[in-house]
Amino acid sequence: MKALVKAKAEPGLWLTDVPEPALGPDEVLIKVLRTGICGTDLHIRAYDGWAQQAVRTPLVLGHEFVGEVVDVAPGVTGIAPGDQVSGEGHLVCGTCRNCLAGRRHLCRSTVGLGIGRDGAFAEYVTLPAANVWVHRVPVDPDVAAIFDPFGNAVHTALSFPLVGEDVLITGAGPIGIMAAAVARHAGARNVMITDVSPYRLELAERVGVSLALDVRTSTIEDGQRSLGLREGFDVGLEMSGRPEALREMVANMTHGGKIALLGLPTEEFAVDFARIVTSMITLKGIYGREMYETWYAMSVLLEGGLDLSPVITGRYSYRDFDEAFDEAAGGRCGKVILDWTA
Repeated sequence: MKALVKAKAEPGLWLTDVPEPALGPDEVLIKVLRTGICGTDLHIRAYDGWAQQAVRTPLVLGHEFVGEVVDVAPGVTGIAPGDQVSGEGHLVCGTCRNCLAGRRHLCRSTVGLGIGRDGAFAEYVTLPAANVWVHRVPVDPDVAAIFDPFGNAVHTALSFPLVGEDVLITGAGPIGIMAAAVARHAGARNVMITDVSPYRLELAERVGVSLALDVRTSTIEDGQRSLGLREGFDVGLEMSGRPEALREMVANMTHGGKIALLGLPTEEFAVDFARIVTSMITLKGIYGREMYETWYAMSVLLEGGLDLSPVITGRYSYRDFDEAFDEAAGGRCGKVILDWTA
């Protein structure tokens, strides 16, 4: 079968023939239909410092996907050939304290699909049945392909109650924009998002934010005044990993404000902990999705009319992967999709 492979320990990716994966115990064989390009995939293509430590070649990339079930191992129930499915890309041990307590997203031995084992940038992929999410209600394949990052957005946005709250989102990448759409849909009063990219701020406006603020020319405090806020934001969603973004967020939260952090910094940095303490601000780190409460919430949000179509801005055949990756790396885009049927 065709697969997109990190074949060598150097920058680049290679479209090549690899053996079709064998169906193991308790696994599901899936014909891949669409995949989404993630920032992680860009790091692996560039073979930066993180990728050099995290991956071993050869490796089939990809963890954002939708496909059709082809076969299931004996004993697998609830999943059948023909089902449209997405996959939870965090494979957990099942035996640690958190896994046994049902907190699988907190497993210390998590293996990443397309990072620690061959992934979904291929014509076929296998996954443990426990990692397969069946779409019981029809979902557009492009949207189903990005359930993984959509789940990051939902997990972050729904970490704290949002009804009637004023929400600040720093970072208008695709996940930040999806989080803004979720916050709006979930009943937030105001949703302000910040970035330095006019293109992405315009995308955010298309999902209905109250204010898309270019922090090159305006401050978050300016945004507060524009929205008529006197006491600061109630909920913060930090999506950028930028030191200045978190520092400004902390400075503009109301007393008792709550911040969920998904953006991953590249290095340590200082924050005003005295302000965090005296303002009684809650900080919560987010990684991945809650299995499977977040997945349930995603499906229900889409059933309830949440529209993610503005976030998807590029569609390519898998054969044109270099062009697709170049667009994704360029920053003037939302989510970029590879079609494995074209």
